[in-house]
Amino acid sequence: MQTVHIYTDGSCLGNPGPGGYGVVIEYGKHRKEFAAGFRLTTNNRMEMLAAIIGLDALKRPCDVVLTTDSQYLKQGIEEWIHKWKNNGWRTANRKPVKNADLWRLIDAAAARHNVRWNWVKGHAGHPQNERCDELARTAASGSDLAVDEGFETVQI
Repeated sequence: MQTVHIYTDGSCLGNPGPGGYGVVIEYGKHRKEFAAGFRLTTNNRMEMLAAIIGLDALKRPCDVVLTTDSQYLKQGIEEWIHKWKNNGWRTANRKPVKNADLWRLIDAAAARHNVRWNWVKGHAGHPQNERCDELARTAASGSDLAVDEGFETVQI
């Protein structure tokens, strides 16, 4: 299987507020970037959506190294998601899991690949993470922002 590197970041101006995600995918000499902005969302949702977009962009199963600066994303997918699924998408306190719509999508997207989740400290000079941050911030600051249906219809 080919190894693909995916770098992701999410940004939110206000939290909740306008937000965006940035994704950089590298495979050999190939590189693709993705970004989009949303009018009302959270930082965690943008971090998650970045991972979903990156994984879904791959046309066939791959070995993936997905690098994020989000502990929420990394811990959620590596430690918490299995318990949530077994509990019917409820926490140990029997409360609904926040962002369950996106956790389900991440779970499905990751299942198609062999993913190694890698954490880096944000704003620490990691070139691809810095680029993803720039993409996410630019997208969040844009005009004609999309609606984050999962946030606006569930959270408000």
